[in-house]
Amino acid sequence: MKAILVTFFGITFAACSTTPTTNTQNNIISESEVIAAQQAWCKSLLDISSTYDQSGKQAANDLASQVIDNAYFYQDGPVLFKPTLTTNPQTARTTKEGALSYFVGGNPNFPDDKGFALAGWEKCEVDNTAINISGDSATTLGKVHFTNKNGELTTVDKTWKFVKDNAGKLRIVFHHSSLENKTK
Repeated sequence: MKAILVTFFGITFAACSTTPTTNTQNNIISESEVIAAQQAWCKSLLDISSTYDQSGKQAANDLASQVIDNAYFYQDGPVLFKPTLTTNPQTARTTKEGALSYFVGGNPNFPDDKGFALAGWEKCEVDNTAINISGDSATTLGKVHFTNKNGELTTVDKTWKFVKDNAGKLRIVFHHSSLENKTK
């Protein structure tokens, strides 16, 4: 077993791998890296929410901007991001400006955004249905469960696609989220 260090959102995580380490290709993604990236995304969302509660909107905005720079791959071009609570004509957020507005609101170019990350989230859990890894990319499908400070649970269907950049960091290039469809 080998310890793997994964840096995501500026946070380093240690994960254990039982996979042989003879692979010399630095861009191959492991399942443990994907799971660590998802957990880091959840932690960052909670950090933005608590920063807003403790230090206000500007501090939350600054943190969200850093998180987006570290987690998403807008530096390489458009990210295919369809957040949970958006409406036409601004459903997709292919730019950092659009993503930042979704997470913290307050951008007049996206007047319907309330700031998803500012909703008082206290818990975020990923429940993967499947992870598909193909070399330097990985796609996940499943649910994410969010619990707010009142104990109310919101579950969303979520698909992420990660790629490994030249520095060896996982970056989100596709992120689709929608409210869970419940059967009666």
